[in-house]
Amino acid sequence: MSQPKPAFRFATLSAQGSHSHEAVQWLLKRHCSVTPAQLGWFYVSLCVVSLGVAGFFWLQGVAMVMPFAWLELLAVGAAFLVYARHAGDGEKIVLQGEQLVVELETAGRMQRAEFNREWVRIEAKDGDGSLIEVSGQGRSVWVGRHVRPELRPALAREIRWALRAC
Repeated sequence: MSQPKPAFRFATLSAQGSHSHEAVQWLLKRHCSVTPAQLGWFYVSLCVVSLGVAGFFWLQGVAMVMPFAWLELLAVGAAFLVYARHAGDGEKIVLQGEQLVVELETAGRMQRAEFNREWVRIEAKDGDGSLIEVSGQGRSVWVGRHVRPELRPALAREIRWALRAC
């Protein structure tokens, strides 16, 4: 008789590897309502409208409208660029076999840490909304940036439970 599958709140179970061992995976990502591509198209349409209005007034003799329109579009473009760089940020935690792998992506840069499941420690302070520290073998990383602060202790408990049970 097979053992029932555990129910996870934050994680998913998946078959990985050549031997189809199950892995527990936590994907923690930003909740972005607009993709970078959608934002790019919106910015292009904003430029067309803004420069069209500024061009109309510039042709009417109001010369100072055009420089301010360009300044506005540069400022909005810079803000959209910062947003787009961080839209793909996320954290991936995978428990498979004897390894717990943590991958953090911030502004397109990937940081990866591997831990032996027997030596890893998961620490989160209840109630203060701190990030979760994953540590072991002289390394540590902080996870939970994309989880609401009040849910971080529950995520830490779930990871601890999976380390013991799966």
